Amino acid sequence: MSAEQAAKRIRTDSGGSFTNQVAIVTGGASGIGKGIVHMLAKEGVKVAIFDVVQPNIDSTVKELKDIGHDISARLVDVAEESSVQEGMQSVVDSYGRLDIVVNCAGIVGPNGVKTEDVTVQDFDHVYKVNVTGSFLVTKHAIKHMLPQNYGRILLFASVAGKEGNAGMMAYSTSKAAVIGLIKSVGKEYAETGITVNAVAPAVIRTPMVDGMKQEQVKRLTDKIPMKRCGTIDEISSLVRFIVSPESSFNTGYCFDMTGGRATY
Repeated sequence: MSAEQAAKRIRTDSGGSFTNQVAIVTGGASGIGKGIVHMLAKEGVKVAIFDVVQPNIDSTVKELKDIGHDISARLVDVAEESSVQEGMQSVVDSYGRLDIVVNCAGIVGPNGVKTEDVTVQDFDHVYKVNVTGSFLVTKHAIKHMLPQNYGRILLFASVAGKEGNAGMMAYSTSKAAVIGLIKSVGKEYAETGITVNAVAPAVIRTPMVDGMKQEQVKRLTDKIPMKRCGTIDEISSLVRFIVSPESSFNTGYCFDMTGGRATY
């Protein structure tokens, strides 16, 4: 079956919706990830949350199950291959398939810090979570999606990966690497019915941003022509399109959501 035939079959079988689909959202117990879990669950998707913070997992799963959504969760560290591999296999064993993977797991690392003051340990930690994690999630998602000739993989980059943020060298470098990853992998699997894309937000108001130095947040927000942070609901709306069956001719692309900041 060609990629075009597979995409047409999926759109027809699902009625252009998310019916019967299964998703994994990493970092799904808080922030942007939690917003995306909410959005997918409301669309009828069976969602598995991967996260490393057990209290956040417990509260998010309870919140969504209490309103009738089909949610499960696993304690998964995206930077460790065995953890990712076992977590994904567990989801496929439980639901029989995997259609969508959204990788929201990530860290900021040193911020408001000049490069000369960044330690190798801090740089390596940011790289391992943001880049190695993105690679491992993508690698193992593809293995489960290939047999069904269909899948949607979405990674989170950042406008910092396109333009660079002063005082955030490690983060900016890691997010530039994520953009390179999706451009390469998207081309490799372009004929399979699997799309691999990224979203590059500017500052989105999340607990991670709240934990940054506020003078750094102000500097970043001042660069946005709309002069405000984006919202989780705005990001979730864009994600809905990218991971939908209708979005079958977009791959290897980095979608901006920057309030006018990004120019390319």
